[in-house]
Amino acid sequence: MRIIGGTYRSRTLNAPKGQTTRPTLDQTREAVFNILQMRVADARFLDLYAGSGAVALEALSRGACSAVLCDQSRAACQCIRENIARLGCGDRARLLEMPDQRAIALLEKESARFDLIYLDPPYAMDLAPVLAALKDAQLLAEGGLIIAEHDAHADFPAPEGWRMARRKTYRDTALSFYEEDA
Repeated sequence: MRIIGGTYRSRTLNAPKGQTTRPTLDQTREAVFNILQMRVADARFLDLYAGSGAVALEALSRGACSAVLCDQSRAACQCIRENIARLGCGDRARLLEMPDQRAIALLEKESARFDLIYLDPPYAMDLAPVLAALKDAQLLAEGGLIIAEHDAHADFPAPEGWRMARRKTYRDTALSFYEEDA
């Protein structure tokens, strides 16, 4: 696995060992950042199910000003720490080793706001409660966007007050884009 574009382009990343983490494929990550290209510069980025950290680190490589990476797996967090150190971007990356709902509550307490929020949970997970929690915590900055990577056969309606702005499918993977309803 490697960084596709930006400052850290072609730098390799470690992935957690075992079958519990499914890294976002380079092709999917490239598609995401092709869609987001004008939004990434100076963005505050949240990667709620970070795994290896590749998506958030790609955002930092492409000009995001900061990234919060969250994962509850000890092995994933160790891998993320190594990848942050490998790229030398520890001054712009923050790691939260905790479950999603606890991270959302902590970030809400800190009044954190993010321009881009990336969700890539286990494919069997229902995203509706997470989307609702993000909305209730008001973590999405004005004009911000949530990108959810999930099984192409699943559909997660937007919480009230938000809308699904776009959906792209790549084989068995879907990317759903959510934003505040205008």
